[in-house]
Amino acid sequence: MDINLPEVLAEVQAAFARYEDALVHNKVEVLDELFWDSPHTLRYGATENLYGYKAIQDFRAGRPSAGLMREIYNTVITSYGRDFATANTEFRRAGSTATGRQSQTWMRTPAGWRVVAAHVSLLAAPAR
Repeated sequence: MDINLPEVLAEVQAAFARYEDALVHNKVEVLDELFWDSPHTLRYGATENLYGYKAIQDFRAGRPSAGLMREIYNTVITSYGRDFATANTEFRRAGSTATGRQSQTWMRTPAGWRVVAAHVSLLAAPAR
């Protein structure tokens, strides 16, 4: 299996950047687009467990649109072959000392790269 083929890695990095921009600017339609529309998609959030695209879509529609800006760091994106990748990053929201962690599993679909699984968590104390 080929790991981090340059052209595949570039595609996933672009999709990840698009997701991050949509997240901090509350572009719900883009967030909806970037999740795989399937009952198999899941998202474990900091305070919620969401199973299936519809549950994720409903969560996005109802979440607050303020306080979304964040700094991301220690981002690691790895592609496996041509159709599968992971993206992991740490983040800190403006005005917070808590360290957040975000993991995403991406899959190439006929419509493009889509998140098929995601996990967001917060550390109680700053990471060392």
